[in-house]
Amino acid sequence: MSDLFASIDAARLACGFLPLSQMMEILDGNHVLDPFSTLVSAGVSAGRNNIFYPGVTLKTSSGAEIRLGDDNIVHSGSHFEASNGNILIGSKNQFGEGGFTAKANRPGAEIRIGSHGRFLNNPALFGRCMLGDGSQILGNITVDSCTLSDGGSFQEDDPDMRGGLLKGSGVARNLSVARGMVIAGNGTFSSEELLPQRHFHPKP
Repeated sequence: MSDLFASIDAARLACGFLPLSQMMEILDGNHVLDPFSTLVSAGVSAGRNNIFYPGVTLKTSSGAEIRLGDDNIVHSGSHFEASNGNILIGSKNQFGEGGFTAKANRPGAEIRIGSHGRFLNNPALFGRCMLGDGSQILGNITVDSCTLSDGGSFQEDDPDMRGGLLKGSGVARNLSVARGMVIAGNGTFSSEELLPQRHFHPKP
């Protein structure tokens, strides 16, 4: 059995990931549901009570960092990669179900995500993305260098007070979405398609 663990650790190290024991030390105080399918690099840090489902990757290189706060839920198929910039994440976000990707892997890249956000159904973030508290990305959307403003979470009763939202599928590039606003795209996302979120969720 010791030879098996040594072989697993050697493969991890060869691909830039920590051995199992070191990974569990870094993620102490969190819930790693399947350590054997969870891959973590040395530049990763996490707070407490984050839940990591099977099949999660957090990879760093070139001195970049991935930092998570507390109480995030990271579903299977989530992939975080920081090589040319950091990925900095607050608390109480949901990544997946349905997959999630964040890559700060080109010059000038940085991805900042606040707290209480939802990022579901396979969105992918690249470049310089600033996603404020309560922001949401719902759908198979490639998000390149976009800003979603702070606001309340999806549970906020008043849609005008919720964080910025992108939903649909396609490519969103160099866009800013203010609090209470949404772009629902199919193919290409444009600022001309901005609508109040109350358009889809009327106030009670």
